[in-house]
Amino acid sequence: MKLNDKVVIITGASSGIGKALAIEFAKRGASLVVAARQYVALCELTDSLIREYGIKAVAVQCDVSVEEDCAHLVKQTVLTFGRIDVLINNAGMSMRALFNDVDLKVLKTLMDVNFWGTVYCTKYALPHLLQSQGSLVGVSSIAGYKGLPGRSGYSASKFAVNGFLDVVREENLKKGLHVLTACPGFTASNIRSTALSKDGSQQGESHMEEGKMMTAEEVARRIADGVEDRARTLIMTTQGKLTVLLSKFVPGLLDKLVYNTFAKEKDSLLK
Repeated sequence: MKLNDKVVIITGASSGIGKALAIEFAKRGASLVVAARQYVALCELTDSLIREYGIKAVAVQCDVSVEEDCAHLVKQTVLTFGRIDVLINNAGMSMRALFNDVDLKVLKTLMDVNFWGTVYCTKYALPHLLQSQGSLVGVSSIAGYKGLPGRSGYSASKFAVNGFLDVVREENLKKGLHVLTACPGFTASNIRSTALSKDGSQQGESHMEEGKMMTAEEVARRIADGVEDRARTLIMTTQGKLTVLLSKFVPGLLDKLVYNTFAKEKDSLLK
């Protein structure tokens, strides 16, 4: 599927991977509906995309954890463009705290945004995606294949997203719907600086070496290619592919490798 003139919704588009996705899809000629809570940033983004790439773009303020906002996002897209060809569920949050220490409201917040946000947007967009035989995309994570220390809520939400997308894919296997589960590796973006600590406040700084990570732009290019190729799953790093493989055949060894990796991060939670 070529993306020229396709109608694409991108959630969490005001920064990070979402913003990079908007730019990448604009380069390929798509008409965009970009959504996030930061409306001013969205308007600035759409203005720049329209000027630079000559595409059609609309900004819609949307908190994906609110079902009514997701319904409005889909309704506004259909009123503006008449159809939906691609929905990219990208909006997400992370966390950094041991489960023994964390306030449970942090886990609820992550599930509301990462999982329920994907469910809400998909629920309202699905009839239109089936009509266009379009693409449903979930930006997940290797944390949806292997639980990561200090990320209980994040891993749980991504496991849930992966299972949800599998079901939607299977239920619509004969209806022409394309479902893509995209799993970047650790990506240099603001998701770690805005990650929630044990009390729900933002941690403010990354505890990982950002310079060694994938860029948001590289993630966006791979997802756009995956949509065009109607790929099923994208696991974007060698480390990620190895993690999935080891989890199937030697899970005990993988536990030790993951523990050792996170024990070495800056100000490690594992003592």
